Amino acid sequence: MSRVEVVSKVGSDGVLRVTVPMTPADAGREVRVTVEPIPGPKMTQDEWQAFIKRTAGSITDPEFRRWEQGEFEEREALP
Repeated sequence: MSRVEVVSKVGSDGVLRVTVPMTPADAGREVRVTVEPIPGPKMTQDEWQAFIKRTAGSITDPEFRRWEQGEFEEREALP
């Protein structure tokens, strides 16, 4: 049995239905099915900047706060 790769799309109901063509000689054999998402397109630099600007200041919970960050560790300078 050779490796078979099938690309399919999840339906609007959230269910993935896959039909994988096999040969009659493969009948009764166990197989492993691995599902992994196909990476989408990456953001451009401009899209990333726009995303950051949209999310900046978007936390409206009055209880949210930034905790103290502590003291910065002083280290010896590298030669």
